[in-house]
Amino acid sequence: MARALVNVPANALRGDIIEIKALISHPMESGFRVGTNGKMIPRDIVQTFTCTYNGEEVFKADYSSAIAANPFISFSTRATESGEIVLTWRGDNGFEAVETRQIKVE
Repeated sequence: MARALVNVPANALRGDIIEIKALISHPMESGFRVGTNGKMIPRDIVQTFTCTYNGEEVFKADYSSAIAANPFISFSTRATESGEIVLTWRGDNGFEAVETRQIKVE
């Protein structure tokens, strides 16, 4: 399981713009490098990142082989109601990491 650092405000006023930040620990092998044994190192990247707010997708990113190791992402959305924010990373070789945070909207 990958280690993720996620920053979502615990509280917000209805209608406020909130910033969500996330960093996932992942080595991100492009598939273009040659290992010490002379063979190509297989590709192993995070392919997609999605964020849902109470089940509705509010942000999505598709990554390619050029993405850096341990990718950091920051984006904004509007606080509409209290609920659950779910961040999901999916990648090669069945990789999946999910982080859930609660937000209270007043």
